Amino acid sequence: MADNVQINIDGKIIECPVIVGTEGERAIDISKLRTQSGLITMDPGFGNTGACQSAITYLDGDKGFLRYRGIPVEQLAENSTFVETSYLLIYGRLPNAQELEAFSDAFNEHSMIHEDMVNFFHAYPSTTHPMAILSAMVCAMSAYYPEFIKEEPTKQEINRIAVQLLSKVRTICAFSYKKSIGEPFVYPRHDLHYVHNFLNMMFSSPTNPYQIDDDVVNALQMLLILHADHEQNCSTSTVRLVGSSHANLYASISAGICALWGPLHGGANQAVIEMLEMIHKDGGDFNKYIAKAKDKSNTFRLMGFGHRVYKNFDPRARVIKKCADNLFNKLGINDPLLDLAKRIEEAVLKDEYFIERKLYPNVDFYSGIIFRAIGIPLNMFPVMFAIGRLPGWIAHWKEMIDDPTSKIGRPYQIYTGSLKKDYVPIEQR
Repeated sequence: MADNVQINIDGKIIECPVIVGTEGERAIDISKLRTQSGLITMDPGFGNTGACQSAITYLDGDKGFLRYRGIPVEQLAENSTFVETSYLLIYGRLPNAQELEAFSDAFNEHSMIHEDMVNFFHAYPSTTHPMAILSAMVCAMSAYYPEFIKEEPTKQEINRIAVQLLSKVRTICAFSYKKSIGEPFVYPRHDLHYVHNFLNMMFSSPTNPYQIDDDVVNALQMLLILHADHEQNCSTSTVRLVGSSHANLYASISAGICALWGPLHGGANQAVIEMLEMIHKDGGDFNKYIAKAKDKSNTFRLMGFGHRVYKNFDPRARVIKKCADNLFNKLGINDPLLDLAKRIEEAVLKDEYFIERKLYPNVDFYSGIIFRAIGIPLNMFPVMFAIGRLPGWIAHWKEMIDDPTSKIGRPYQIYTGSLKKDYVPIEQR
């Protein structure tokens, strides 16, 4: 492709430069198209639009690649920790031993939430969805840590906010779960690592201390790493769009949590479990439901298959499937939903209908089964997604703030409403 692309509009030639990424991705820069021609492009869902240049995550949906800062996600899931991966995403490189220790120690320092914030939990009804509490509490942190709410925070202040959020969010999530089941809060312990601490706050009680299992810790660690970032998805784009107004990090992350809450995004793994439960209760005849999914006149969807970006296997799904098998074997869990999921996957991968449309298992297909095995309830699934995605959100917000060419987000539209008409007084209507 040439260095420039020419667009002929009514005989007028518009020159648009071509931008090339480090992996060979190419984009036509149309940032001056409207000023030069009076036209905009129309792209519902932004499926063909690049909103930024980013050095954080590389995703190739056709080949099934996902890399954080150049490192394949499979390698991180197998060898890294969530804390180390968070450092990688936010600061652009893997830490050395001293840096990782200091980063981990900072999590313990900031794991407690302001005691006045505990009153918020008591004010919510027990039926409140944990995502509602999480988004509200993250936004409320700006009231309790106002010293960092500046239009142009320093790098040191941004780093401190990042650590605060990563550390406190697990405490907020665990407290919201305890609130929903009417149990007393379990406070974080400084002698436990990140994932261990979260599991202890979730499942310990005064009469029944939680017995931490390394296999469970490793499985949850792997899930958090696989969810840590995924390029310009709905919630990440929301964080960037809100942050483009120079809204503070707390407000931007709160908005991202709300975007993640939707069933087409962070709630997708919950939808998979609900689908498997429905098929199981109906006798387990999955072939009937596969036929429904192929019937254009039927509204049933086979959840957990296909992806907006991946047109090959979701690389995260392969790692999760292996993890699910290992976890269930080690813990001796016999879950009929896992067996049902395997049989559905086997049938779909042999079906020409799904092969032709490249509808392969995605990350949501097996992640919910692992959450279920760990003991995490359905309404906490999107919360777990939010914990995992937090370092990616922070990294993108930080990258955008550090970019001097960044502009406030302001999409255009094509108006399809009424033509100009005069106001009619109410007595004449």
